[in-house]
Amino acid sequence: MWRVYLSFMGIILLSAIVLGRAFYIQRFQGAYWRGMSDSLHQRFIALPAERGTIFSEDGQMLSISIPTFDITIDLVADGLREKNGKRFRENLDSFSIAMANYFKDKTAKEYKRDLETAYRNNERNYPLQSKLSFAQYKVFREFPLAKLGKNKSGIKVDVKSKRLTPYQLLANRTIGLSREHVDADKTVRKQNVGLEKSYDSVLSGRNGQKLVRFIAGGTAIPVEGQQTDPENGKDIYTTIDVKIQDITETALMRMMQQCGGPYGTAIVMETSTGKIKAMANLGRQDDGSYWEDDNYALRATEPGSTIKLATLLSVLESGSSKLNDMVDVGTSGRAQVGPDPRNVVTDAEHYAKSPLTVEECFAHSSNVGMSKLAYKAFGSNRDEFRNYLHKFHLDERSPVDLSNVPKPYLASFDKGAGGMKNMIWMSFGYSISLSPLNTLTLYNAVANNGRMMKPYLVNSIQQNGIVIKQFQPQAMEEQLCKPEVIAGARASMEMVVTEGTGKRAFKDMPFAVAGKTGTAHVADGKIKYADGVYQATFVGYFPADQPQYTCIVIIRTKPHDPVHFGGSLAAPVFREIATKLYSLYVNGKKPSMYAAVKDSSSYYYAGFTADLKKVYETLHVPFADSSVQQTWASNYAVNYKPVIKANPVQDKVMPNVKGMGLKDALYLLENMGVRVQVRGRGKIVGQSLPVGAALKDKQIVVLVLS
Repeated sequence: MWRVYLSFMGIILLSAIVLGRAFYIQRFQGAYWRGMSDSLHQRFIALPAERGTIFSEDGQMLSISIPTFDITIDLVADGLREKNGKRFRENLDSFSIAMANYFKDKTAKEYKRDLETAYRNNERNYPLQSKLSFAQYKVFREFPLAKLGKNKSGIKVDVKSKRLTPYQLLANRTIGLSREHVDADKTVRKQNVGLEKSYDSVLSGRNGQKLVRFIAGGTAIPVEGQQTDPENGKDIYTTIDVKIQDITETALMRMMQQCGGPYGTAIVMETSTGKIKAMANLGRQDDGSYWEDDNYALRATEPGSTIKLATLLSVLESGSSKLNDMVDVGTSGRAQVGPDPRNVVTDAEHYAKSPLTVEECFAHSSNVGMSKLAYKAFGSNRDEFRNYLHKFHLDERSPVDLSNVPKPYLASFDKGAGGMKNMIWMSFGYSISLSPLNTLTLYNAVANNGRMMKPYLVNSIQQNGIVIKQFQPQAMEEQLCKPEVIAGARASMEMVVTEGTGKRAFKDMPFAVAGKTGTAHVADGKIKYADGVYQATFVGYFPADQPQYTCIVIIRTKPHDPVHFGGSLAAPVFREIATKLYSLYVNGKKPSMYAAVKDSSSYYYAGFTADLKKVYETLHVPFADSSVQQTWASNYAVNYKPVIKANPVQDKVMPNVKGMGLKDALYLLENMGVRVQVRGRGKIVGQSLPVGAALKDKQIVVLVLS
């Protein structure tokens, strides 16, 4: 039996040793062995692409990505734990003081206390600061402990990208925003609006990836040869003109602050092309200020009297009435239209004389007159009126290059759904909802002699200065109506300003404009007609004889605001915009570029300094040497005498290679680690990156040769 007992005791002893060793490894060596196990793991990590930049038409940056820095510290790093944490203790006080003095979010004692607690708890990703700018990050790198480097300090930096709009308010909602958030299932999702959303796939580019192996401490080591570089996003050049946008935004802001309405919008379109030069959207905030919080230019609402242009075009095109025909509008300001006594239409003002011509009905914005014209033309065939609205694209989403464009609403013309009444009310701006951009597109077509242009916001897509895709003006309708109908509509809109509802607003105007006022009694969402909210509009073009710009201004009023007419609120904004644009762009005041006389003796070359000198020395041509022993130089004439001037070159900084031969440029740039693409043959006349730009490894530089 003693053998049995001896074996049993041996098993118990062996088990105790195994359990004791397991406890020791888990309690005292767990972090070390978990770190060692990481070395067996490999995985691909994403290399984020840089988002493209959105530019104005003249090259001003409207939206750009800037880096932000999130700083954490690994308090289990070997550099902080070796020699019983000597380095951590030696730098803790000075580091805490530096953090407190610069960021001022905690005292030095609080920083020290929190870091000591995190050190005792073996925290591996203790947050120090987030969303630092590059300037803040540069200061932080010089702090005690931080300047020792990652391995000794344990400090880790996570670089992220933040979207910035340098002009802040200007066209903010049109340009949009690009941001990411993590939802409940920890998936990163984008939340984009405006052009940032419409062109997200173009701006985003394509992420790269690299294979890394994790070693002790969770440090990732790249695996050589297993990396795909990211493809950075492309740049977008919009049709927005910063000066026009500023003029439009300022004029609208002035009126919004004066009237205190909930929102307003203004759009300026280039008549001949359909380019949107400005789009301002101002919404009232809780503190009474205004900000670009929504794209009201796309919001579908009842347009009011501005729809009378569509009615006028339809009536004239159908041939049921002519511009000089007389319409009995009465002098009471109200009249029954059609056989149904319930269809009583009211005018905003009483007219001293009756009847009025068709042109006068439009100019004085008579609801009675326009509805009678519509009933005369389409009372027996309501669908014909709907067909005209379809031809004018008033029942379709605007084709502008933005996402989530709402579709207009047209009430039914069916007999059981209020058909005749809906048609009559639609003729002067009710029972129909459409966006300001839809309205503007129609008025722009009349200004453009009947050619309806597609509105658009993006001129081109570029990458590294090279045009990838160019967008050209497109016609939605080559001839909207007969030429005589367009001419009649233009004459009627001119009468609005000279004799009609816009006369007071445009008194003493230094140039001719044409357009239409609109005042719609609003009922949408929670707002009812009884609330007394109005939408004041003016839409038109200038100069009236040769239109260059078409503009619409819409302002939503406060409840029961006594000043709520289009001629009183929207027309003055239009006038300010038109006056300033006329003086800047229309009246021949554009500064002309100086055209220098060509000199057949002028030239410009660049290259290796020794080679340039050798050419002149071989040909026995005297030259002025200003190269100052620089390796690279440029060569040009001053008073017919050759001058060799230094062309300074710095590592990882884009040099000036214009004037060089391709061989010299390739030698210079490829030694900096960049990739070169060539367009054309001959001497270099253009480069995709500006002189002085920072160069990255394997970055693509495009050279254009003559």
